[in-house]
Amino acid sequence: MIPLSDAPNPQRLPVATYALIAANVLVYLLFNLPLGSQPANRSDPRLAEYVQTMRQALPPDVPAEALLQNVSEFDLFVWDHGFRPAAPQAVDLLTSMFMHGGFMHLFGNMLFLWIYGDNVEYRLGRLKYLFWYIVTGLAATLFFTAVTPGSLVPLVGASGAISGVLGFYFLWFPRNVVRMFVFLFPFFMNVVTIPARIVLGFYLFVDNLLPFMFSMGQRGGGVARGAHIGGFVAGVAVAWFLNRRETNAVPADLPAVEGGRVPTGGEAVAAAIRAGDMPAAARAYFGLTQEQSRKVLDPDASVALGDWLAANGNHEAALVVFRRHLRDYPRSPRAAEAHVGAGIIELQARRQAAVAYQHFMDALDLDPAPAVAEQARRGIEAIRAMQKYPMRRFADR
Repeated sequence: MIPLSDAPNPQRLPVATYALIAANVLVYLLFNLPLGSQPANRSDPRLAEYVQTMRQALPPDVPAEALLQNVSEFDLFVWDHGFRPAAPQAVDLLTSMFMHGGFMHLFGNMLFLWIYGDNVEYRLGRLKYLFWYIVTGLAATLFFTAVTPGSLVPLVGASGAISGVLGFYFLWFPRNVVRMFVFLFPFFMNVVTIPARIVLGFYLFVDNLLPFMFSMGQRGGGVARGAHIGGFVAGVAVAWFLNRRETNAVPADLPAVEGGRVPTGGEAVAAAIRAGDMPAAARAYFGLTQEQSRKVLDPDASVALGDWLAANGNHEAALVVFRRHLRDYPRSPRAAEAHVGAGIIELQARRQAAVAYQHFMDALDLDPAPAVAEQARRGIEAIRAMQKYPMRRFADR
């Protein structure tokens, strides 16, 4: 199963993702190609150590001479700059992320980064995206080290960091769809569209977790599935943390209160809403602590406050109110309206089409009133019209 594309996508050019792809390709061109074609110098003192280590990692029937004849200068370069858990070097944590074992290793990693990276980049912002790419890559390498602490086999490749990107994607864009080329010759060969969460769940459990569990304690090199698992889990964990922080945030665009008096306490919020004093209600609501804000408003009052803030241009504040509604009342009769309200803000004010799509699809799943369902469908159609390529099986509900 080979991924070909995903949808929906942002309209903005994913500069950071393309820069990462360019950096990986540049390292391949500068080091893999020229050094990979040069046989290792037999007098190099690193060669004997390399061959001895690789013989211990590979199956016992691999003769030393056959291994020796196939060692290139690039293999020794990887020996120096790849990350070896039993001989860790801090700088190798970074350099190992930009080296690959060969063209197909590079191609597969860059394909995944190209498909899944743009939405995560747009959701995070370019600098934060680069920061978390490196952090989840480090987490992947450290998890691999924890499960194989005595290994001297160099770890190389961007797949740990890219697995971190997939973890973000798994949590943030489960409603997206992925076009996959399924090749089961001679029985089935076709392009199919699959929900992203199923594709990435397959990647985590079938491609990595199960083989990792069955291969523990066995000899052999190959795919560092421990790094994939560590990066993916790190990406999910960071995405969850950022979601929580956004839900608990105090927005900067709160409305002004006439007279400067701001009521305090949970009762004051409800009283201000009953009195129709929405600016005071918003100020009092966001003056509560995280725990105090939980279910301080009933579902009707929560949606009313969010709708008023959105209608008056306080988009950031409205979005937090809708998020908290969905935190407190995820299946309430008004939850679909909160999803639609959040989706409209994400789409129109923040230009986050893929994030808005999740909300609109979630709203339709809640069997909303016809007017709410129509709003969700209009939002989906607007997102559909933004895409470069037509989307199939795109929320025909």
